[in-house]
Amino acid sequence: MLLYGLLAVRSSELHLNSEGLSVEVVVASHPKMYENTYANIKMYLYLSSSGSDSVTVRSSRAAVVCLALLCVLLLTAVIVLCVHIYTNNTNYTQERDQLLTKINNLTEERDQILTKYINMTNERDGLLIKNDKLGKQKDQFSQERNQLQKILNETGDLELQLNNLLLLKTSFIIQCTVGGNHELTAELLMFTDGWLYSNFSFYFISSLKKSWTESRRYCTERGADLIIINNREKQEFAKRFSNGNEFWIGLTDSDKEGNWKWVDGTELNILIYTFSFWRSGEPNGKSGENCVVSFSSGWRDHPCNNAFRWICEKKTLSNELHIKTTDM
Repeated sequence: MLLYGLLAVRSSELHLNSEGLSVEVVVASHPKMYENTYANIKMYLYLSSSGSDSVTVRSSRAAVVCLALLCVLLLTAVIVLCVHIYTNNTNYTQERDQLLTKINNLTEERDQILTKYINMTNERDGLLIKNDKLGKQKDQFSQERNQLQKILNETGDLELQLNNLLLLKTSFIIQCTVGGNHELTAELLMFTDGWLYSNFSFYFISSLKKSWTESRRYCTERGADLIIINNREKQEFAKRFSNGNEFWIGLTDSDKEGNWKWVDGTELNILIYTFSFWRSGEPNGKSGENCVVSFSSGWRDHPCNNAFRWICEKKTLSNELHIKTTDM
């Protein structure tokens, strides 16, 4: 049945003429194998007669049988050849289809990769745009911050200048008052926003307790510094208005052990008129006690991180002029 499905015998003719016996077999391939083109195979076999009319029917039948067998063999060979060709063609077709399928799959994968690449490129471009915007915003914020810092600095400077002008005004008023009244002493006292005026300087006596560093920071933020006691009058003044409390003064040997310096950089042991008020046995703290506290009985060195009250000192312009005049 398979062979019949592959090949079809179109016609078969047997001719007996004066020249001999002629057998014609026409075989057609399956019409779908070669794009509806029939391949006709014709086989001719001639049996020449002996020229005698005495050929018997038996010999004719034998010849026909032989011829038929030969045709069958040829037909079988042709069928086998066609089957082989068809099988190879089928295999080639399958391989071609598989290759086409692989090509299609690779094409789809390539398209997917291209799509992902395009998406990633778009995302990258979007991130670059966002990064540029963020960079511009950062620069803008930095400029605004710098402007605000500049304004704050200018405001702080103006506030400090204003306070200095107010203190200077107060000092001039006091000096004018003292100049016309001999009954007042040189230590005219006056409170201005918590500051005490005495002898061309303003002083702030704290009620809180802080470390030496924090106390000094409080003073410097207000244009002052810890008090420098370089004469007996200032020592007595500080004792009297501190109400007997201990307080930090602007003396330390934090830079070099044993080398005591005031906060203005002046060394204690090279002042022209040095007045020191150490208690007996002081200073004795060595490297562990580098800052000075003034007690009613004298000075003592203490660890700088201990908490005590403090006194700030702010010199006025008149004080500077007075010092220059005295030096002359």
